[in-house]
Amino acid sequence: MTLRVIIVDDHPMFRAGVRAVLDGTDDILVVAEAETTDEALAAVATYAPDLVLMDLHLPGASGIEATRAVVRDHPTTRVLVMTMSSDDETVIAAMRAGARGYLVKGSGRDEVLASVRAVGAGGAVFSPAVADRFAAYFSGLAAAPGREAFPGLTEREREVLDLVARGYDNRRIARELFLAEKTVRNHVSSLFMKLDVTDRSEVIVRARNAGLGA
Repeated sequence: MTLRVIIVDDHPMFRAGVRAVLDGTDDILVVAEAETTDEALAAVATYAPDLVLMDLHLPGASGIEATRAVVRDHPTTRVLVMTMSSDDETVIAAMRAGARGYLVKGSGRDEVLASVRAVGAGGAVFSPAVADRFAAYFSGLAAAPGREAFPGLTEREREVLDLVARGYDNRRIARELFLAEKTVRNHVSSLFMKLDVTDRSEVIVRARNAGLGA
């Protein structure tokens, strides 16, 4: 069966290069391209592809938001991220949004084709560098600072608490975690209540004493 793919990236030359690679096969067909989140969601609704090859740094809403919307509204369409960033926060955010694979731009032709086919068939793939970072991240979660000090917090609240302890404001935290600023405000309010504090400086002191904010 032919694997139907949509390429989402805001660089026309990059899309053209990837399209040439994918269309040069007998089992993969690029049915559409998009360069913004809105275009991507419209294309997915129109063509119902098997797979979306998604960049994360798009004009307007991010590729994380686009991934989340595709997975939520089109459960049979899988998302394979292909982007420049490979930092822990971006990789984890993409996985939480529902991506089934993560490649860093610059991956070779064979790796791209193998990854598209694997994710299209229901698997999950990561480029070697990303896989190493992913494994290191999760191996360190059990010993993550703040887990024992704040057992009543959710994992997301601990993430927000760590960034508050670094001195980040809500807007910066929203950018770091790919969240809406309103969502961050809600998490911070929850922290105030759960930690029984009245202002942000108290939150920072409590968090830093527990080893967060390094």
